[in-house]
Amino acid sequence: MSPTILYQEAVTTAESARAKGDDLWISAGELPAVSGWELKPEGICRDEICVPVPPDRAASLVERKDGGSAVNLAEFARYMGQPYARDAAGSVWCFGTPSEEQRAALESLDAPDFALPDLGGAVHRLSDLRGKKVLLALWASW
Repeated sequence: MSPTILYQEAVTTAESARAKGDDLWISAGELPAVSGWELKPEGICRDEICVPVPPDRAASLVERKDGGSAVNLAEFARYMGQPYARDAAGSVWCFGTPSEEQRAALESLDAPDFALPDLGGAVHRLSDLRGKKVLLALWASW
């Protein structure tokens, strides 16, 4: 059974995914659908960003055999400083927002946009209140 992969906000499964301990190998062909990253000759790339594969880490990041390639998504996350977690059986993997993106969001002091209903059911978006002072009161019963 293929593991379920939660990559930031997307939930997918990859038929080629193989969990080996703390490593998650995914075929280069399925990598873009799972993570948005893709294996190219210049490195592992997403949009205009390309991360070169260092020669000393090549064996732990990329596997080439039988005419195909696979990328160790967990090792790539470790290399990029991206948090991730997996269940003990390796059937669910969750990859969070990379630390560099989190740092940039915190430096901007802008709260991420979200929408919540009021008691009457009307949905309100935080972005609709930009430029106004907003007090968020949060409560939980646990």
